[in-house]
Amino acid sequence: MKQKTVISSSSNAQVKNLNLLQKKARVREEQGIFVVEGRKMFEEAREAGLLVKAYACEGFYREKLQEDRDYFQNLDYEVITDSIFKEISETKTPQGIMGVVKKSVYSLEDILKEPDPLLLLLEDIRDPGNLGTILRTAEGAGVTGVILNRTCVDIYNPKVIRSTMGSIYRVPFYRTDDFAGTLAEIKKQKITIFAAHLMGRVYDTEGSFERSCAFLIGNEANGLSEEVSKMADIRIKIPMAGKVESLNAAVAAAILMYEAARQRRNAL
Repeated sequence: MKQKTVISSSSNAQVKNLNLLQKKARVREEQGIFVVEGRKMFEEAREAGLLVKAYACEGFYREKLQEDRDYFQNLDYEVITDSIFKEISETKTPQGIMGVVKKSVYSLEDILKEPDPLLLLLEDIRDPGNLGTILRTAEGAGVTGVILNRTCVDIYNPKVIRSTMGSIYRVPFYRTDDFAGTLAEIKKQKITIFAAHLMGRVYDTEGSFERSCAFLIGNEANGLSEEVSKMADIRIKIPMAGKVESLNAAVAAAILMYEAARQRRNAL
């Protein structure tokens, strides 16, 4: 294999663009790409045919060539000095490999076409770790689609991507500028909307999740807006013992998603 020229300057145009992609949602939106870090996320993107370009630090590059001389074959890739790679990385202990990946594009029609859909509707989820965890849990629970309003954290934020552990490649999602209009369209499709709400009824006594349904989950601090919660068919809550008033948004979403999964398995 021909020796690659090593990028060693932070003023290199590709390095500058990687930094922008890591930090700016607007740049990710304009270019239609995002950055993933670590071997698992990189290799899953490669297998899914979404990888645009690879970037490896010198140490990882040498190590991989010793293990497998064909590892970088048929890849568009660059090698970067270890020090510059650390500057670009958003992790404390970089694994030495990152990839630029094409964004997946789904329409609302894509999300709604599944038979008996199980949807997650997110309003104003701001914490990247919460959103990433919700996506990962959604895949595990068999959720067929996730819909986000515009004030949710960018789904391609590096912290969100890491928290998904690869689910970003497999869970269909749709970001809408008109959340209320999207909810109205969902209701037209005869999908029952359940709102997670402190004023709701206990979920295990109210309604069935066996058929087409969706869960509305609101902001970590403030919950659902009144406008959005009024659009739900049914308000539900998770029963609490002690003095606990509410749960973390990702935890609450997980409980409801897996309750729906349990009901659907038992109905088979």
